[in-house]
Amino acid sequence: MKLDVDVLRYLSKDDFRVLTAVEMGMRNHEIVPSDLIGRIASLKHGGTYKVLKNLLKHKLVHHDSSKYDGFRLTYLGYDFLAIKTMVNRGVFTAVGRQIGVGKESDIFEVSNEDGTVMAMKLHRLGRMSFRAVKSKRDYLRHRSSFNWLYLSRLAALKEFAFMKALEEHGFPVPNAVDCNRHCVVMSLIQGYPLVQVKQLQNPETVFETIIGLVVRLAEHGLIHCDFNEFNIMIDDDEKVIMIDFPQMVSVSHRNAQMYFDRDIECIFKFFGKRFNLSFEECSDDIDDDESSRPSFSSITKTAGFLDKELAASGFTRKDEDDIQKFIEGDVEEDDVSDGEHDSELCQTNIKGFDSLHLDQEESTSRCNEEGQVVENLQSPEVGQRGDPESQNLSSNEGDENDDTELVKSLAKQRRRAMAAARKGHHKNSTSRNSYKDKGGKSSNNSKIQKQLASW
Repeated sequence: MKLDVDVLRYLSKDDFRVLTAVEMGMRNHEIVPSDLIGRIASLKHGGTYKVLKNLLKHKLVHHDSSKYDGFRLTYLGYDFLAIKTMVNRGVFTAVGRQIGVGKESDIFEVSNEDGTVMAMKLHRLGRMSFRAVKSKRDYLRHRSSFNWLYLSRLAALKEFAFMKALEEHGFPVPNAVDCNRHCVVMSLIQGYPLVQVKQLQNPETVFETIIGLVVRLAEHGLIHCDFNEFNIMIDDDEKVIMIDFPQMVSVSHRNAQMYFDRDIECIFKFFGKRFNLSFEECSDDIDDDESSRPSFSSITKTAGFLDKELAASGFTRKDEDDIQKFIEGDVEEDDVSDGEHDSELCQTNIKGFDSLHLDQEESTSRCNEEGQVVENLQSPEVGQRGDPESQNLSSNEGDENDDTELVKSLAKQRRRAMAAARKGHHKNSTSRNSYKDKGGKSSNNSKIQKQLASW
């Protein structure tokens, strides 16, 4: 869908109010009912349907009446909401030509009041060329249902956060300016994608720099996962700049090694084909290994914990606890104390389980053999037995009296419950169809049968 910002000039406040109402309604509805849009917009003079008709003409909303009459927001309408917010904030004042198209985003030139040209990236997840977002990306996390606009917003927020953090740690990335909805504004790079570069003055130096960036990211706890010639920019001075960060994961991810090896393989393959670079000559500069490739197992995460700060995919709560222990320097002490604490918990749990088991046995024996238990507790021969239990019973006469009273009360309650159940059964059986036998011969016959049964 082509972004025509000329329409933005002719949209009124009511148009944007209704657009915002449709956006708010899509939090709980796939298709927002027309009545709900009117209630959320709350226009002073009404006319919500007229505004919706105007928005539908410019393809900012989509009308659906298959199940009920409703509307949903399109990507163009979502673009207009994000651009309007950015203009109100003063981030930029003009939108220029389109400079890039990807499988999940479009990139445009924008400029502010000073004439500074920047790049605006609009995420557009859900295109026909890339619809396996749920299996390829981790935007959903624990969610089962999703909306493409919501996924695009999550991708933009994630990319903005990664870009900010990497810039603060000295990585060659664009300068992140602002973010709203699915729109990210960043500084414009005066360079070219590596895939468009045919010649380099120092291909070995550029190759070492790119491999060093992959290793440095891993030392900070992150893996790019899409580090190839399409996401690397080079300027006229052969300075390398990284782009595209929504898919980054933590080194604690279960597939971290596979992603790391794939990034390394992409760089080796591209430089080998494009620049005919022989890796054996520069093996001493890169790694002492025979394969001249950095291995994931040899990298230590000592430079920082960016995966923790940014909550990268694969970074679990257990990893966070381990990091806290490492920072405090109490790893060994915590392990010892945890072991002692676990042993104490195990012993107390075993004791509690044994006592529970004994209590259950005593209660079952009391319920099944009421008369025998009462006689044994009341007999004088109990205190003369040689086992320790009998000695304890004889030494604690108060406990015996309490136990006997408890057993007696349990026996009484059991007898009462059984008697009540029997009475209830007889009542239910006799009165089940009593409403049919009111005031007739059959009722008199039933009364006579009851008297005979009682005799």
